[in-house]
Amino acid sequence: MNIRASIVTAALLFNLGITSQMLVAQSAQPAPTWSQEDALRIGKEVQKRLGGLTNYAVFDWITFGDHGKTVILKGYASRPTLKSDAERAVKDIAGVERVDNQIEVLPYSPNDDRIRAAVYNRIYTQPSLRIYNANAGSLARAMGPGGRSVALMAGGITNTPPIGYHAIHIIVKNGNVMLYGVVLRQSDAALAGMQANSAPGAFSIENNLIVQGSTAK
Repeated sequence: MNIRASIVTAALLFNLGITSQMLVAQSAQPAPTWSQEDALRIGKEVQKRLGGLTNYAVFDWITFGDHGKTVILKGYASRPTLKSDAERAVKDIAGVERVDNQIEVLPYSPNDDRIRAAVYNRIYTQPSLRIYNANAGSLARAMGPGGRSVALMAGGITNTPPIGYHAIHIIVKNGNVMLYGVVLRQSDAALAGMQANSAPGAFSIENNLIVQGSTAK
């Protein structure tokens, strides 16, 4: 298994496991549940469909779990369409009776966009962190050819985010930065946090990155 595939698999398992544990802990009343076979099938299909959303990008983060025969979606969407698209993608899976969509849509903010751009550049231009990025470089490289100005990228990247695989997701809400994802080494998680902390305009940094194979925070 290559590095990218290994990290993606770990991230998906982490998302499913942590969220499911949280939901079970919060559940006070027993409810009809899927068989083990159906649970595995549905979990894999939810992973596949969420991962295939074309507008799910580096500035978004979605986790899922279940309560009874309900799929519960959590996380952050930088655009309202992602929240509705995520629900639409999983609601017709055979065996799913309901979708509880708790994804939070982040407020539109040009300042938050500038912080997203700054944090992206701080993290993904680091040589040791480029393995976590399909674009392997700066935001300008990620946006591709076409002459987009730095000002446009810094003020409109929510609508046109960098595409492709990113192991480290950057969530910005009202100037506060949260990092999510799975990395290979603790030193990489620490470096990503330090780089995010150096981004101008960021009020606070919450580093939720986990190391593949380690116990979740």
